[in-house]
Amino acid sequence: MEYQAIRALLVGVCTNQREAEELEKSLCELERLLDTAGGVCFAKVIQNMDKPNPRTFIGSGKVEEIAALCADNEVELVVFDEELAPSQIRNLEEELGDNVRVIDRSMLILDIFALHAVSREGKLQVELAQLKYTAPRLTGHGVEMSRLGGGIGTRGPGESKLETDRRHMHRRVVALEEELRELEGNRKTMRAARDRSGIPKIAIVGYTNAGKSTLLNRLTDAGILAEDKLFATLDPTTRKYELPSGDSVLLTDTVGFIRKLPHHLIHAFKSTLDEAVYADALMIVIDVSDPEHPEQVKVTEELLEELGAAGKPTLYVFNKCDLGISDPWMPGKTAENVHTVAVSAKTGQGIERLLEEMQSILHEGKKRVTFHIPNSRAGALNTLYTYATVEDVEYGVDEIVATAVVDSKAHGMLREFDPTWQEKEEE
Repeated sequence: MEYQAIRALLVGVCTNQREAEELEKSLCELERLLDTAGGVCFAKVIQNMDKPNPRTFIGSGKVEEIAALCADNEVELVVFDEELAPSQIRNLEEELGDNVRVIDRSMLILDIFALHAVSREGKLQVELAQLKYTAPRLTGHGVEMSRLGGGIGTRGPGESKLETDRRHMHRRVVALEEELRELEGNRKTMRAARDRSGIPKIAIVGYTNAGKSTLLNRLTDAGILAEDKLFATLDPTTRKYELPSGDSVLLTDTVGFIRKLPHHLIHAFKSTLDEAVYADALMIVIDVSDPEHPEQVKVTEELLEELGAAGKPTLYVFNKCDLGISDPWMPGKTAENVHTVAVSAKTGQGIERLLEEMQSILHEGKKRVTFHIPNSRAGALNTLYTYATVEDVEYGVDEIVATAVVDSKAHGMLREFDPTWQEKEEE
């Protein structure tokens, strides 16, 4: 079903704690979110005040100004850059008139997720997040989370179920959480199977629209939808890839990050975002053509920290270098503690160097060890194949001599078969 572009007015508040320049950047991003949702920005309104008004977030004079703008220009939607309380939405809609809906940044992001959800799990995750965040904010102006309403902030994969009375919403949340737990169990089973394969896993993460899906398509012909839109990809996609060295790796594309990502969305998409948590290494893709990329890197790192996925071997991939961007700048980073590479996922520029760096981070903290395994303990060879990269095996009369690249975990499991370790122990 096609939606007509909705005219919207964007509102931001500049307080003593928030610089005007930062607000302008945030509003520009809000405009891109609106465009992705199918809306058109009519105007941006900024309120300068010491602190938000607890009743309407903005001052009464600014509310009157916005009401006039909406009435005179057929503006149907007002989007606030900050999170609004349910009472603030209700008060604003009462003063702006019956034909104007009010939503906040988080509700807009949720709406985009609803628009792009494809898989069963993705739709359930979005509906759960919508229920937990949006349901308390429904007002008495006939707003329904239904496609029949046809508007930004009103749609979602489970809309018809959301039209039930509020008394049943808690029951629906419980049912959704139970179904998602079952799907999360399936995802854990798939992860366990990947772990048993012994193939290292790299999660492709980064700010939304940085080019993650385009990069995975470039490497593996994954066929993922890659659009110049925010949050074009919600469902993780994993593909096996063989590096020039012969090593195999599992690459997983993940949902993009953004400033002020709604907490309920992080919680609902936990099983999906856990792909980064359980990965052996991270590939952070950055749109180097965006002047805001240093701040976007910071947002990405903070979210990875919140998820518990920080501290892994990490490759920073500065994408879109075909646009003539000079060398990327990394705040607080040095060449000694990070891997960086500049590429163009669109043209293929820099991909060979990217593959070299991928091989490097996979071998970070690893070493080549020759194990001497008695024939009576031949089962240890299976463990070696599971947790390490075996390069050579020779079967002798009394023992198996196997050379493999191992990390600290694999070496600890099999160190009794490493003569050099035994020598150190004797010393």
